[in-house]
Amino acid sequence: MRFIVMVKATPQSEAGALPKPEMLAKMGAYNEQLAKAGILLGAEGLHPTSRGARISYAGAKPTITDGPFAETKELIAGFWLLQAKSKAEIIEWLARCPFEEGEQIEIRQIYDMEDFAPVMTPELTEQHERLGAHITSRSDGKP
Repeated sequence: MRFIVMVKATPQSEAGALPKPEMLAKMGAYNEQLAKAGILLGAEGLHPTSRGARISYAGAKPTITDGPFAETKELIAGFWLLQAKSKAEIIEWLARCPFEEGEQIEIRQIYDMEDFAPVMTPELTEQHERLGAHITSRSDGKP
């Protein structure tokens, strides 16, 4: 099972404040533990919403809004992509995360293709396989 763990933004992260070197060291050590356990698929921090954009789809033309998104109550500051046998295992790992008081995360399971089996057609399966091959070939990180 794959999970995305979303790290909620704080006033500091939205202001663009970088973590202190001590926290980066703690998180680096924690991420190494996740990697050694074989559950870490990816982990990244996000720039504040002031550097982002939001697209809303209503009507014939999308509406594009530049950040920041002050009216939003919960924003995402970073994420992990993790793979484990269960949500309980993910929770067990994240209970050891070295976050400071006030930090909050959200854990959400990612759909696997097997979850879509009841609605998949042969054409959709073929399309998914083509997309997967393209993504795999682009995993070098280059645009």
